[in-house]
Amino acid sequence: MTDRQTEVLAVLGKLADAWNDGDAAAYASLFTEDADYVTFFGMNMPGRAMIESAHRSLFEGPLKGSKLGAGGEAKVRFVRPDVAIVVSGGGSSLADGKPEPGRESTLTYVLVEESDGWRVASFQNTRVSDPAARAS
Repeated sequence: MTDRQTEVLAVLGKLADAWNDGDAAAYASLFTEDADYVTFFGMNMPGRAMIESAHRSLFEGPLKGSKLGAGGEAKVRFVRPDVAIVVSGGGSSLADGKPEPGRESTLTYVLVEESDGWRVASFQNTRVSDPAARAS
């Protein structure tokens, strides 16, 4: 793993730490001011302020005490030296941090390198599902 890949993945680690601490301000601070945050059900929360506000409500409400868990290796690809795409697995749990069945996701991040470090410019959370199971 290169130093730059490690820097990018460190941002994802900080996101998980902030989530696990229920710290909406710290979580949102890792996004660009104009970031797009697309939830697992398709809602877009544009901008750092909205990301912070929405996560504050979640951390104080339905996701209070929830923990993020990793789901396999993260793939980091640099499309330019200052732009990275990361695809990883993950999920959340209200118990032990291990993704609960039905809460597993494929996560896609676009990170950009700014003067003070890497920030998430776009995030997409897609729930893992079995289309064949839905058809039956």
